[in-house]
Amino acid sequence: MPNLKGFEMRLLTLICAVALMITPVWAETGMRHITMTGLGQVETVPDMAVISLGVSSQARSAGEAMAETSAKVAEIIATLRNAGIAPSDIQTSRLSVSPRYDHSSTRNTPQLVGFIATNTLSVRFIDLSQLGAQLDAVMEAGANQMNGLNFQMQDAQPAQDAARVAAVEDAMRKAALYAQAAGVELGQLISLSESGAASPQPMMMEMAMARSGGVPVAEGEVTTSASVTLVYAIAD
Repeated sequence: MPNLKGFEMRLLTLICAVALMITPVWAETGMRHITMTGLGQVETVPDMAVISLGVSSQARSAGEAMAETSAKVAEIIATLRNAGIAPSDIQTSRLSVSPRYDHSSTRNTPQLVGFIATNTLSVRFIDLSQLGAQLDAVMEAGANQMNGLNFQMQDAQPAQDAARVAAVEDAMRKAALYAQAAGVELGQLISLSESGAASPQPMMMEMAMARSGGVPVAEGEVTTSASVTLVYAIAD
């Protein structure tokens, strides 16, 4: 039988020796560092708008309500096409039919009095200079619902990259500031990670009103943001 007790002692000695060699490295890389988060934001003028609009109609029967809604939506789509909106920029986003009840009756049970049909379109407008006039035209064509208007960028990548660069510069500036305040020097950059990036969001600043007539529209600016985390070693 092998001498297990002697083997265990040699193994324990080896583990202790390796631990002694690792400890200084762990102390330096695991403790002597500065972690800093940076935020970058870029404001740009939007060049596209996405609008949710549509028609809601009421009738005695579901078929009548849907037929009336469909006729108005067809007219709206024709109006958009005549205004130069591409077919790929017009999409049906919601289509529904629901019963309509009268709750004012003295009876305990609400009375069915008809149906409501709704057809909603999501439309991209590329020419913002004509946005006000185009919205006025679709409302004249029968649109009675407008659920949201969102200004965007057709190509958001340049703004996102600029926000990322600004976030790194912000983190580097703050890391240098904290190192100076602590009386230490920054060493090499250990890691860089993106904490998050936000797509362009509307910011109502420096508003430019549409001069094309019709519905007044404020384009404003959109803000793109990014956040990064830098880890620096502390120089000896």
